[in-house]
Amino acid sequence: MLPSYVPILILAAVAVGFAAFTLVVSHLLGRPRPNPAKSSVYECGVPAVTTTRERFPIKFYLVCMIFILFDVDAAFLYPWALIFRDLGLFGLIEMGIFVALLGGGFVYAWKMGALDW
Repeated sequence: MLPSYVPILILAAVAVGFAAFTLVVSHLLGRPRPNPAKSSVYECGVPAVTTTRERFPIKFYLVCMIFILFDVDAAFLYPWALIFRDLGLFGLIEMGIFVALLGGGFVYAWKMGALDW
C-alpha cells in the first residue's frame, strides 16, 4: 500500500514534467523573429507617449491598498454568507466585529485624505 503522500509527489512530478516538456518543445519549434515593431514598448496596444520611469503619487498606492483591503473583505463575506444559518448569533457577532474593524480602517483612511485626489 502506498503512503498517503505518494500521490501528491506523483502529481508534483507530472506538473514539473509538463512544464519542462512545454518549455523544451516551445524552444525547439518556435523561431525568434525580432523586428522593431515587436520590440517596441506599448501599453494596451497604444504606443508609449512618455517614459516608463514615470513616478506615481503615493495616493495611488494608498487607494490600491484600500481596494485590496475590501477585496479580502468580500472574499471572507461570501463563505460566511453561505454558512450563516449554521453559525447562528456567534457568527453574526463575529462578522459584525470584522466588518466594523474594516469599516473603521476605511473611515480612518478617508479622514486622513487617502481618497482625496
